[in-house]
Amino acid sequence: MDLKTEILREHSKRQAVKIANWIGPDKRRFRELMELFLKGEYRVTQRSAWIVGCCADRYAFLIAPWLGAMIKRMQEPGAHPAVKRNVVRILQFVEIPDSLLGSVVTLCFKYLDSANEPIAVRVLSMTVLLNASQKEPELKNELKSMIEQMLPNAGPAICARARHVMKQIDKEKYAPSSKT
Repeated sequence: MDLKTEILREHSKRQAVKIANWIGPDKRRFRELMELFLKGEYRVTQRSAWIVGCCADRYAFLIAPWLGAMIKRMQEPGAHPAVKRNVVRILQFVEIPDSLLGSVVTLCFKYLDSANEPIAVRVLSMTVLLNASQKEPELKNELKSMIEQMLPNAGPAICARARHVMKQIDKEKYAPSSKT
């Protein structure tokens, strides 16, 4: 399969799933996809982002070596919103190494606080930050404070995720401590 040609052939869920199925757990094929995602032209990057997400859902072990490059890619000026959306979506479900956690947290707070970011990126960032607060509990207060400031002017998607995140924060706050 000529991966780039297939990526450009059609932008649909059916095509993304077809390509992800072809890639499967094959590290060599996944590397080829990641090279297009990280270095391809705008349209190729946009479309490959969806496929990267499909592969990550099925074969999370493929993502770990690429996390640093993915995080760097979504910070590049002019990065397509699909890149940010799919990388942040992936970050919800993977173990973020300590070496990347600080930059991910900073980035997600920035996305969450920016009215210019797409709603999906902001909503997904809340979940990444909630997950990060498991490793760094002091993040909970900052996240809660930011959500409380956003809520009066937030749309339905942000409000729905915010309620879920706040419920999780409060649940953990009042859970009995396992430390004795």
